[in-house]
Amino acid sequence: MTEDSAKQVNDGLLIVDKPAGWTSHDVVARTRRLAGTRRVGHAGTLDPMATGVLVLGLNRATKLLTFLVGCDKTYTATIRLGQATLTDDAEGEVTRTADVRDVDPAAVVTEIDRLTGPIEQVPSAVSAIKIKGVRSYTRAREGEDVDLPARPVTVHRFDLLAERWIDLEGLRVLDLDVEVEVSSGTYVRALARDLGAALGVGGHLTALRRTSVGRFGIEEAHSLDALIEQVDAGVPLPVIPMAQAARNQMDVREVSESEAVDLRHGKRLPAGTAHRDVVAAVSGEDLVAILDESDRLARSHVVFPVAEPT
Repeated sequence: MTEDSAKQVNDGLLIVDKPAGWTSHDVVARTRRLAGTRRVGHAGTLDPMATGVLVLGLNRATKLLTFLVGCDKTYTATIRLGQATLTDDAEGEVTRTADVRDVDPAAVVTEIDRLTGPIEQVPSAVSAIKIKGVRSYTRAREGEDVDLPARPVTVHRFDLLAERWIDLEGLRVLDLDVEVEVSSGTYVRALARDLGAALGVGGHLTALRRTSVGRFGIEEAHSLDALIEQVDAGVPLPVIPMAQAARNQMDVREVSESEAVDLRHGKRLPAGTAHRDVVAAVSGEDLVAILDESDRLARSHVVFPVAEPT
């Protein structure tokens, strides 16, 4: 198989293990070249310092990404107590230090418990949230005081895995290895900031790795180096077909071939009895549409045209 034929990529999802130092856009741009298509998008940004699961949609599957952005996510992270930074991570200027030798380990556990469950979280100032059309991180890095309102998020799980006391040029800090499972929109950096603030010593994130997006785990993710080697060897990218991706991630309604034709012609089908607001309509190995079945008649969020032959 030639490299050109390897680039005849079908529609589907590609799960990438983003390396540190790359922006999510860098990964998208590199994948566009590997796949030979401009139609590549991602289902949720990872900061440059972060590594781990980045879900990409190729060709028609870019429309599927909308329904993945809101999935719960799991991360492993390291929180450093004793230093607060401008960006709430290791890339920002240290704004406050405090020796943590008097911090009671039991208090750490107590404050972690307080940050678990439904909470109101003020996003990190260095976030992609727009304020009057300008990203918050742009305003913060230009020295502007950013005041973002708190918003509801859910920390389903906040597990303390390990702790290390470290001396940094005379300053005792405490590094916590944690694993968190959170709702979409939760900032792990803000959890580090808020944990440090609650203990009175400041805190920031020194490492972050996303280990799952919905039901897509790190074990399914491919390194960019491996993908580049595959394409150089003429091996197609390991794209997950759209119907399989939908079956992996969503509730599914099996539809007949005639119902698939009806959906693609704009006809509304009777809704199922489960009143689900996001359901993948699948006919065999063909993802036909994403439906809203919360009313008597199903409404299409999006309809996928028949795939063009490759």
